[in-house]
Amino acid sequence: MTGAVLLLEAPGIVAVNTVMARFVEAQSMSLDGMDPDGMATGTRVLGYVSGAALVLCALVALLAGLRDRHPGRLGRGLLIGCAVVHGVLGAVAVGLLGWEAFAFLMVVLGLVVLTLVAYGKGAGRPVTEEAPAPA
Repeated sequence: MTGAVLLLEAPGIVAVNTVMARFVEAQSMSLDGMDPDGMATGTRVLGYVSGAALVLCALVALLAGLRDRHPGRLGRGLLIGCAVVHGVLGAVAVGLLGWEAFAFLMVVLGLVVLTLVAYGKGAGRPVTEEAPAPA
C-alpha cells in the first residue's frame, strides 16, 4: 500500500514543481535579484529529484512487502528520510494549503512508518511465554 501511494505521489510532486517553474518563467519573477531562469531551472530539477526519490522509496517499500522482510540499512534510511520530509511538509501544508493536504501527508507518513515498524525485528511473530520449569 505504501509503495502504491508513493508511486502516485511522485508524478504529482513533479507536476507541482513544473507548474511553479512555468509561473516563474512567465512572470520573470526574481527573489532579491536572483536570475529567474536559474530559479525556474532549479525548481524543475527539484521536482525531478523529489519525484525520483519518491519512486525509490516506493520501490523499497514494495520490495519489503513482496519479500515480507524489513528493508536493509539503506532502505530504512530512505524511508526514515521520506517520513521526516512528509512530517515537515505536513506542518507547512496546514498553513499554506489547508487541512486536506495535511491529512493526506499524515496518511502517507503513517503508511511509511507502518512499513518501517511492521517489518522490524520479530514483527509478525506471536509472543510465546516460556512454560515454567517443572518443580
